[in-house]
This record gives sequence, structure tokens and C-alpha cells, in this order.
Amino acid sequence: MRNRRAALAAVAGAASLALTLSACGQNSEGGAKEDKGSAKGGTIGIAMPTKSSERWISDGKNVVKDLEAKGYKTKLVYGEDDPDQQVSQIENLITQGVKALVVAAIDNKSLNNVLQQAADAKIPVISYDRLILGTPNVDYYASFDNEKVGQLQANYIVDKLGLKNGKGPFNIELFAGSNDDNNTKYFFGGAMSVLKPYIDSKKLVVQSGQTNMTQVTTLRWDGATAQRRMDDILTKSYKSKKVDAVLSPYDGISIGILSALKSDGYGSGNKPLPVITGQDAELASVKSIIAGQQTQTVYKDLRKLAEVASTMVDDALNGKKPEVNDTKTYDNGKKVVPAYLLQPVSVDKTNYQKVLVDGGYYTADQLK
Repeated sequence: MRNRRAALAAVAGAASLALTLSACGQNSEGGAKEDKGSAKGGTIGIAMPTKSSERWISDGKNVVKDLEAKGYKTKLVYGEDDPDQQVSQIENLITQGVKALVVAAIDNKSLNNVLQQAADAKIPVISYDRLILGTPNVDYYASFDNEKVGQLQANYIVDKLGLKNGKGPFNIELFAGSNDDNNTKYFFGGAMSVLKPYIDSKKLVVQSGQTNMTQVTTLRWDGATAQRRMDDILTKSYKSKKVDAVLSPYDGISIGILSALKSDGYGSGNKPLPVITGQDAELASVKSIIAGQQTQTVYKDLRKLAEVASTMVDDALNGKKPEVNDTKTYDNGKKVVPAYLLQPVSVDKTNYQKVLVDGGYYTADQLK
């Protein structure tokens, strides 16, 4: 026991108190299990943003499953969209002696100090889906091609409205994600690279006048916040006009937008629902698409993302260089973080069966 603890101390450079605390890890259910001192069998800390979003629950389960299949124990925590709580949780994971950290940040600029603690303890950090900013202590980044997500959403709007065929003008409103999530600028930037020429030529008209990202962000990706903003836009800018399309970056936001539109009479009579995009293929939104309400979502196979992140952890802990496919794009202000990016897929009523059901992401019964 003493030899093992001494080895851990040498690796972590920790004080004797931290040494004592690190003798045990915890599994994903919170129970204490003995840490064998080697990479295999050690505990990996997984910090996810919130249980209020279906996708983060799936992410957590998938990462746990993949890491445990590789022979690790896991400790999964959720910060419930409170940056201070997430910092505290990561500090506790470090104190418990985790071998590596997989972190989906709530606030991408709040983790500098705690990740310095991880670096001091020689704990590799995988930034999961959301790039952590302002610190050199991020080893790898696992995500999707985030600019392409926005491009898929915008191109869907262009195609559905027939803009390439000269149709228009149409009214559109723009929504973006949370201003403390680095992915927001990639999603919105990708979408605007497609939409801006049509806005400039007046084929797309933003009646609210809100076109800058700072005007259209949605704190914490919250559907209720999006609903309130959509209500306000409808009241002020659409008394005698109708909305033809809404750029929504995420399914939870799309549901809020839909609630506001339906309260204003859309979806009945002479006010058809506009084209509404989304992201993450959450179950409620896929059902909404099937029902003819939300129009589109961007599917990101979270099973593959978890596999990438868990493989990065395994490689980093066992002297292998993790596979990456982007070494230029993701500059966090302190370093360019080597990344592995997966490809997203546009899904609507025409292909959900092939992509989501035949692909094993959902069963047909789940979508009833």
C-alpha cells in the first residue's frame, strides 16, 4: 500500500493529504473502489454540463460505457449549468486521484485555475464537444465539425425556401446558442456564411433587425429564454407579417420557439409554421419533425463522440499519441488544441428513418 501511494505521489506531485485522498477512486455510481495505481483500472473523471438536456445525459452514459469497456472505472458528475459547481466538482475529482478528465465545460473561460491543478497532478484533459478557452492545460479536443453544423442548418433553409431558384423575399429570424459556449460562434458563423448573401440582397429579411451574434444568443441554450425572445419579436415585428423561417441552433431552443409561434396562431388556419432548424436530434424534436412541426435537426452521433473521447483517454494514459484530424482550427487563446472532428448529418422527415432508426440511434417504438 505504501509503495503504491508513493508511486502515486511521484506521479501527481501531491502533498501527503492529497496522497491519502487519492488512494481510492469512485465508480460512476459514486461508490468507492480501490485504485490499482496503473492506468488500466484507474478512475476517469467525467464532468458534464447539465441533466436538463437529453443530449448531455446520453453523452455521460456513453462515455461511462466506453471507458468501462476499456477497463477503467468512472466518476460522472453534472454541474447543472452552474460554472462554480463544475469547478468544485473537477477539484474534487482531482483530489480523488482520477487518472484523466473528460470535461464538457459550462463556461469555457472559468476552468483555468482548476485545470492548472490537473496539469500539476499530471492529469490529461480531454475537452469534450465544447472547447475550453484561455488555458494551455487542455490536451485534446473531441467534437463535431461545428461550422458545418451551421452550414447544414442554413442550407436547409435556403433549399426549403427555394432561394437558389430566385424565390423570395422571405422573413427570417436568427437565434444563436449560449454566449459562454465557444461552439456558438462556429455554429452561427457557419450559418451566416450561407445566409448573409441572401440577407444582403434582401431575399431574406430579418424584421427584428437582430442580425449580430451578440443580439441573438440564448444563455445556457435555454428553451424558455428562446420562447420569451420569440414572443417579443412576434409582438414587435410581426403584427402584419409572417415568419417564414427561423434559424435555431439547438433542438431545445427550437421547442421554445415553436411554443411562441403556436401561441401566436402559427400552425393553424392561414399561418403555417415556418421552417425551423435544430441540432442534436433529441427525441422530442424528432417526434416534432415527424408530426410536421419542427422541420429539421442536425444529427450528431453521440456514440461516436464518446468513443473518440474514451479512445483519446486510453491512448494518452498508455503512451500512445491520440488520433486527431484537425491541428489548426481550434485555438483556445493559449494554444491550438489538437482535435478530432466528426461529421454531422442533416435530418428531416424524409430521412429520419434511414439515419436514426436504421442506424440504431432510436427504435421505431421510441418515435411513436
